[in-house]
Parts: sequence; structure tokens; C-alpha cells
Amino acid sequence: MKLKTIVTICAGSAIMLTGCSKKLSPFASDYFTVNPSPLEVVGERVPATVTANIPQKFFLKNAEVTVTPYLVFDGQEVASQAYDFQGEKVRGNAQVINYEQGGMVTIPVMYNYQPEMMKSELYLDFNVRQGSKQYVLPRVKVADGVIATAAIADAGNATPAIAPDRFQRIINEKYAADIKFLINRANIRDEQLQTNEMLSLNEQINNANSDQARKIKEINISSYASPDGKLDFNTKLAEQREKNTQSFLDKQLKKDNITEFGELTAQFTPEDWEGFQKLVAASDIQDKDLIISVLSMYKDPEQREKEIRNLSSVFDQLAEQILPQLRYSRITASIDVIGKSDEEIKEYFVTNPSALSVDELLYCATLTNNNAQKMKIYKKASELYPDDFRTFNNLGVTQFVAGDYDSAKSNFTKASRIAPAEAEPQLNLGLTSLLKKDYRDARQKFGNAAGLDNLGEATGTMYLMQGDTNAAVKAFGDAKTNNAALAQILAKNYSKAKSTLAGIENPDATTYYLNAILGARTNNESMVKSNLNEAIKLDKTLAAKAAKDLEFANFDLSSIAY
Repeated sequence: MKLKTIVTICAGSAIMLTGCSKKLSPFASDYFTVNPSPLEVVGERVPATVTANIPQKFFLKNAEVTVTPYLVFDGQEVASQAYDFQGEKVRGNAQVINYEQGGMVTIPVMYNYQPEMMKSELYLDFNVRQGSKQYVLPRVKVADGVIATAAIADAGNATPAIAPDRFQRIINEKYAADIKFLINRANIRDEQLQTNEMLSLNEQINNANSDQARKIKEINISSYASPDGKLDFNTKLAEQREKNTQSFLDKQLKKDNITEFGELTAQFTPEDWEGFQKLVAASDIQDKDLIISVLSMYKDPEQREKEIRNLSSVFDQLAEQILPQLRYSRITASIDVIGKSDEEIKEYFVTNPSALSVDELLYCATLTNNNAQKMKIYKKASELYPDDFRTFNNLGVTQFVAGDYDSAKSNFTKASRIAPAEAEPQLNLGLTSLLKKDYRDARQKFGNAAGLDNLGEATGTMYLMQGDTNAAVKAFGDAKTNNAALAQILAKNYSKAKSTLAGIENPDATTYYLNAILGARTNNESMVKSNLNEAIKLDKTLAAKAAKDLEFANFDLSSIAY
């Protein structure tokens, strides 16, 4: 009778404890949901969240479970961080699942992306402990594949910064000479026509007249009277000085047989108060601040002159040092220097590149769209002008475009050493760091490139590669590049992405592939197929990629030209 009682008690206890030796049942796949499903690349990683909804009376009170998510692909598998949860009777720190009510468990998943992961399966492995017993439950598949669209982001597609040339086909030069007059006089003295300044001006005008590469654009005469004396007298005096100067110049041009000189203009200023103030401010007159104060207090010319004359202590200095300099006519010749034509510059590069200035050589490179020819020009420029950072920077740009990143970095570094404060080499060095995913150095270099037009594109590419889509979209702005369109696709701004892709000047295989993805996301089958065909024509490797790309999972690609 006692034995029967013991057996009964044991049986009751076993029921209460859900069985002394009962094992946890296998987990069913429908207990789990994955977000997102399929998985998606974000930056360089594949993050996801697995949510487990444990049903009532499933999870044993004395069970501890370690769940390990595995991504299985291409004959290998990679584990994400394991996650623990436990029953009510277990002493531990893991999340508790109630036997009667069940519960929900959230399991974070993270993998470093590899291209082979596009075709993959996400499994959960279960290791169970019940007291001293340990056993493994069957693994459960919870998701298929990885959408790798974000991985298309490529620093090699970013636009490096060209250091611009300063070539100007027409450069305007101005030459001037002053004819000084005696007080209250308007006649031109012979000695004023023989000054070095006047002789040099005549020489420049004559040289321009005889040189086909120079053209006299305009000759101007400005005549002045000093601001002492009556205004009406000074007006007539300044006007007469203008007339006499123009008469002299007319005769001189006729004598030198100069007929092509653009326009001859002339004007006079009765009292040169502006010139007076500048000369006083630059002088060493002791009371100059007082004189300038008087000028600011009185606007009427005659009142000004009266007040300044009242400053008897300094007026003699003004009469001796300042006023004589304000009695003059200034002749100014505006001469255009006409540089080499495009054809001449290209010819010189072939026949005699050393005859070209550094800016002419840099400009020469802009006359072709052939990257190899640009590279040849910039290489020659760096040989002829090794002290100009632009030659090495721009040579590096052509190497970057060609995919020779090591050579590009070497030349960007040379440019930076020559001109450490210049922005273009800094931005370009940032791009080379971005290629190696050295985001810290890239960010620092981009910080040194403030003000450049394509800095937004560079930083946008960095944000895109790091998985910050919203920051990337903002940084790209209206840039028409593959990376900018990719950011907009990831942000689901499909209309903007379509406009961006349409605006790319030289579309490549990636451009067409992105258009195909855009077609898939907007359910446009013809857009998918036509653009995939174009992409594969330019890059045969995209055929295999498209075949396993889940962006196209809902489309029959059997007609694509593989």
C-alpha cells in the first residue's frame, strides 16, 4: 500500500513538472517570422530580426535553449550571435518563456556581407539543456536569400575632383599714365609727355596695334581738378584739361597711324574729393584724422574747402603734398591679349608641349573626352610643371577613372605634399580611403575639402556604403550618378531615382542594372528586360548576378541575352 502511494505521488509530481524525462518538442517553422524577408544588405552587413512566437504549453519549465542563426550559402555557413531563453523553473538571466501562456522572443541577426550570400538560406539551430541533460533539436529554415542591392554602392564610381585650369583665351590688361598740371592751368607741358610712365603707355599701345594677338579694346581719359578754389572755376578747369588731353591723344594716335582702338571715351571730375581723402589717409600728415573727419561732416564741396582752409596748421602741408597730385589727366588703355585657339593648343601639345603654359596644358586636357588621352596630357604637364599640384592631382584623377587606384593615390599624395591646403587632393585621397572602407580617414579628408562642388557626392557615397540611406540621399542632392540613384532606390523614392538615372551623362552597365531594379520594384517587366540586356552587353558578369538576384525573383528572365 505504501509502495502504491509512492508511485502515485511520483506520477502526480511528474505531471506537475511536465514529465521528469520529457524532452522539448521540435520547433516548427511557422513559429518564426523574419524582418526583412528576404534579408537585405545594409551598408556592409546583413541585419535582420527573427521573432519567435512560442505557443502555449510548449516550452518546458526546466528547459534552457540556445538559438544560433546560421546563414547557409555556397557550401558554407556563417553563425550570427547566439541567443538564450529559458523556462520558469530555471535559475538564470535569460528571457523567461511561460509554460501556460507561451511568449515572444526577439532574436537579432547580423552577418558581414559576402556576394555569395545572395543565394542563401537562414536557419536556426537549437541546443537544449534540461538539468544535466543536453540535446539538439532539428534546425529550422526561416528565410531564403539576401537582396544585395545596397552592395552596388561603389567608391570607384564616385567623381574625383579635378583641379581647374585658369586658362583664359582673352586676358584684359590695363596700362595707364598721368599728365600732371600746374595749379589753375590746363596746358600740357612737354616734360609731362616724356615721363617713363607716358613713354611706356605709348609703347604698349603701339605694340598692341602691331600684334595680331593683342587688341586695343578702349582708351579712356579721366581729368581732374584739385578741391581747392571755387567749384565753377574748377569745373571749367577740369573740362579744359580733358579737352586738351583728348586733343593731344588724337594727334598722337594719328601720328602713330593707329586707327583701330575700340572706343575713345573721356570725362572730367571738377573736384576730386575721393582722391583727396585717399591721399590724406595714406599720408603721414599729423592731423589727417581731423581732415577726414571734416570731410565726413560736410557734404557741400565749397563748405568742405572752407573748413579745410580753416585748418591753418595743416593746409600748407595739403597744398604742398596732396593737392598737386590731384591736378591731372589719366590716360588708360584697355588691351585684350588673345591667347591660342583650341586647335593651336592641341597642335602645340603634339609638336612642342614645352611651349605651352601649365594652364594651357591643363586646358588642353579638357578638349578631349578620352580618358587615356587626358592621362597622357596630364603626365606631360606633371613632367614640365612638377611644382604645380594640379598636374599630379589631375593625372591621379585619370588613373582613378581607369581603376588604377594605387597610382592614383600616389599622385594625389604628391599633389597634397605640394599644396597641403588645396581641397581637391584631400577629397581624392578621401575617395581612395573609401575604396578600402577606411571611413575614419575618408571622413577626415572630406572635412579638409570643404567648398568643393562634388564633396556632396563623395560624402553621399560614404554614407551609402555605411548604410545611412537618408543621409546619403541628402548629401547627394541633385547629383546625377549611379550611387545617387542607388540611394534613392533604397529610400524607395523611385520617381527621383528614375530622373537621376536618366540624367547620367555616360551610362554604364551599373546604370542599366539599376534601371532594371527600378523596373522590378515598379512592376515594369519591359523595363527590367530591356535594361538587363543593355547591362549584360556591357558587363557579361552581370548575367550570373541577375540570375540569382532576388530583385528579379518575380520575373521570367529566360529571354535575357545571357
